[in-house]
Amino acid sequence: MALAWLHGMILAFGLILPLGVQNIFIFNQGATHKQFTRALPAIITASICDMVLILLAVLGVSMLLWKIVWLKTAFVLVGACFLLYLGYMTWISTANAATVTTHASFTWRKQVMFAASVSLLNPHAIMDTIGVIGTSSTAYTGDEKVAFTVACILISWIWFLSLAWAGRMLGKVDNTGRIMLTINKIAAILIWLAAIYLIYSGLPI
Repeated sequence: MALAWLHGMILAFGLILPLGVQNIFIFNQGATHKQFTRALPAIITASICDMVLILLAVLGVSMLLWKIVWLKTAFVLVGACFLLYLGYMTWISTANAATVTTHASFTWRKQVMFAASVSLLNPHAIMDTIGVIGTSSTAYTGDEKVAFTVACILISWIWFLSLAWAGRMLGKVDNTGRIMLTINKIAAILIWLAAIYLIYSGLPI
């Protein structure tokens, strides 16, 4: 069981560590809110969405759904639209250092909506979860599979909390807002590139 637990932790950490839209969004929300607790809606939503994807992958449900071509196409199109809009919202926060917090720190409703969209409407993240976590979980049964699954979920929660906290620490030392302006510009460009790549690689053209 200890080996399954360790395997799950290492695997989940390896998948969640690379820079992506989900990580950028959580980091930005931590940095732009004056209080860490105000970024919790984004953190909790992203963590719950990842938990659902992991459970579906381990149970084998997501693999069956992903084989439906029209459903995959719908995910790609809706996901790309959300990414384009999120990139726009991130970009406009670079217009004025004095208003960066107002524009970039979303309300709790927007946090939930965008966190869910970048988590559930990202075909590449879904494929990583299905192909890596789902496939790896087949090596275990019973308590070992439970330990593997819980480890993956736990890493997801810890990572998003840590990422938002790191953003909050940067937000505290960035009194002028210049660092966040630069980060937001880079983040917006990366988000737009992710949307373009998503359309290019995800649609059956």
